[in-house]
Amino acid sequence: MNYIDLPRMIDLSCVKTESTQKERELMVKLAREYNFICCFAMPQFTPWLVEATKDLPDTVVGAAIGFPSGSDLTEIKVQTAKMQLEMGCEEFDMVLNVSALIDGNYDLVAKDIKAVRDAVPGKLLKVILEVCYLTDEQIIKGAQIAADCGADFVKTGTGWGPRPTTVEHVKLLKQAVGDRCKVKVAGGVRDLKTLLAMIDAGAVRFGIGIRSVINILKEAGIYKD
Repeated sequence: MNYIDLPRMIDLSCVKTESTQKERELMVKLAREYNFICCFAMPQFTPWLVEATKDLPDTVVGAAIGFPSGSDLTEIKVQTAKMQLEMGCEEFDMVLNVSALIDGNYDLVAKDIKAVRDAVPGKLLKVILEVCYLTDEQIIKGAQIAADCGADFVKTGTGWGPRPTTVEHVKLLKQAVGDRCKVKVAGGVRDLKTLLAMIDAGAVRFGIGIRSVINILKEAGIYKD
């Protein structure tokens, strides 16, 4: 593939507990220089991020919903989504209710996703499974529920989990959803080799923190010192 196009597959991410303003500013700088497709910060910093990227016509701002556990009240998730929609977000990454999925409470999982889907009609919705906590059967079931509820993407994780996403996780998600929705990876993509292997497995979007993004750009030979 043409490595120059890589930034159009990558959502820049500053959503960790310890993310700083300096890092958010670097994220916007990278988006400006390399034309990354989307930038994410935690909700408190969304207004700043929308303002900072307003002159970047090809970079949208994403909304983090229910990070990291997915166990917020559905009403809170909906309100967060609506508020960030009003702020100017174009893409919405929500964590499904991981605990409910593990318990087999599929009705709650589905109602939660549907409520957020209805709150942001016409916008890109990515549903996060946090695969590092799930069995293969739970991953398949969660991905199928997300697809049934109108998700545009199923996403492996928030990047907060204790273990990284693997190529096998990507294959499992792709197998579960087929062409009904797409696969996004977040958590553990720190080098170009891993990213390319996950593209081969079926991933088309990635959520990557700025430190790992810089490393990947360097490996791809497109980083500007």
